[in-house]
Amino acid sequence: MEDKKDFKYIVRIVNSDIDGKHQIAVGLTRIKGVGHVFANAICDKADIDKRKITGELSDAEVAKLEEVIKSKDFPTWMFNRRKDPETGEDTHLIGADIKFIQENDVKLMKKSKSYKGSRHQAGLPARGQRTKSNFRKNKGKAQGAKKKRK
Repeated sequence: MEDKKDFKYIVRIVNSDIDGKHQIAVGLTRIKGVGHVFANAICDKADIDKRKITGELSDAEVAKLEEVIKSKDFPTWMFNRRKDPETGEDTHLIGADIKFIQENDVKLMKKSKSYKGSRHQAGLPARGQRTKSNFRKNKGKAQGAKKKRK
């Protein structure tokens, strides 16, 4: 099944290591910011079979995959950053960019003292969840009622 000299056990695509034993559509989901739907769309754009094993990809196919991932030739609804507050553009973030942009967004919310920013600062949920029984890890250990001494 595997040709030992051409088979790559680890393939590097967009600064992410992908296991060579997986199918390419499954392996692409190991890249932060690429889900199943986006991985299938990448394979379709690059004209690569989704069921092809990642370790059997040639260098040209890997380069083509990277080029397609970095391009913006996808429908807008597939992007994970639509209407960026700073630029107003629709983009798709991949890898370390996601964490960096997310941290900057939270810092901006805290700085502007928005409701969500104040919730982030207090370590509480920002999206309206109940806090009586959940989010105990932020509050400390629960204590039972104490009896009065007679």
